[in-house]
Amino acid sequence: MAVNPMAMMKAADSFRKFKAAHPKVVAFFKAARDDIREGTVIEVSIVTPDGEKKTTNMRISAQDVENLQGLLNLRK
Repeated sequence: MAVNPMAMMKAADSFRKFKAAHPKVVAFFKAARDDIREGTVIEVSIVTPDGEKKTTNMRISAQDVENLQGLLNLRK
């Protein structure tokens, strides 16, 4: 699979902007990173401006852990 360097640079810039706009989200995932292991449940909720709430969750599998480690290793 070929990697487009320009797309990677754009993604990195977008992530920098996201971190600047939402520092608590990034800090949360850094703090929780070592707790994400097989069997962990991650739950996400959103509340629209109209007050409608949507929630979902996922149980982390061994494959999810392996994929996450691969992504984290890209930063090294």
